[in-house]
Amino acid sequence: MKTQAVMAAAFASTLVVAPTAFAQDRSGWPESFTVGTASQGGTYFAYGSGWANFVAENLGVSGGAEITGGPMQNMALVHTGDLKFGLTTMGPARESMEGKSPLAPGMNMDNVCAMFPMYETPFSVTALTSSGITSIDEIPDGATIGFGPAGSTSDTYFPRMMETLGVNFERRNGSWSDLGGQLQDGLIDVVAFAAGIPIPAVSQLEVQTDVNIIGMNDAEAKKITDNFPVSEFTIPADTYQSLNESSRVVSMWNFAMVNCDMPESFVYEITKLTMENNDKMVSIHKAARNSVPENYSKNNVLPWHPGAARWFNENGYPIEDGSIKQ
Repeated sequence: MKTQAVMAAAFASTLVVAPTAFAQDRSGWPESFTVGTASQGGTYFAYGSGWANFVAENLGVSGGAEITGGPMQNMALVHTGDLKFGLTTMGPARESMEGKSPLAPGMNMDNVCAMFPMYETPFSVTALTSSGITSIDEIPDGATIGFGPAGSTSDTYFPRMMETLGVNFERRNGSWSDLGGQLQDGLIDVVAFAAGIPIPAVSQLEVQTDVNIIGMNDAEAKKITDNFPVSEFTIPADTYQSLNESSRVVSMWNFAMVNCDMPESFVYEITKLTMENNDKMVSIHKAARNSVPENYSKNNVLPWHPGAARWFNENGYPIEDGSIKQ
């Protein structure tokens, strides 16, 4: 895995909250921290890198982002303490908590705590316009589909969704940037993206070539929501240049998580900084428009870290004691 250092000075002019506030109780705080993200070209890496820099600048603790395989691997790394922070999606989080992670079958990853809501991950399909593919049922039999990094949210759920919709395919894994390049070069037929919007790899792809961003029809959306832990979601038309109208898909919620053993005061200050400065978060990535405290209720999987729960309870977002890690 490749560690990406987040340089605090790079975004100092835009991400520092003035005046910089340092917590009084800093006992047990680490000298540095790393957040597990996903592959380059995806939203997790962009969001996580910027967020780590934002926290580092304002709390005076060196922070960075690490490229990983995504939510499943992040759950494992945070549970074991190899990473203190990570980003995950509720579906992979539940499977990991229940010992169903393909990375560590039988291991109940229960030392992972929720910190704050991030955004919804839409599941959408992208194909070259030249392919003639404009809907899921037009994906040709035996098409090669890129599902993102192995163990990612997309790789965990999208193949199952495609099978449920009757699509017969060959599976391909890789980073979003790499798969976008393979699509452009005609090496694969379709990329099945699952990431916060706008997805950097899709935005880059549509600048270089003509693409179709494909949604679901009524029957497809109903079949998927009936069989998977997702809900309907609309990608606004102004998200991508290639969309002439909004696109109906399905989505799954993402949360920032933390090793449950991290100091309460540290997690409290991070949660406070993040939840009280949404404008700064949106400047990191537009998906952060949904990184607001009202969405705390979307977590029905992970126990809350005591530090995060204290901030939410103090600010009118009640979390019951039974939902807080003891």
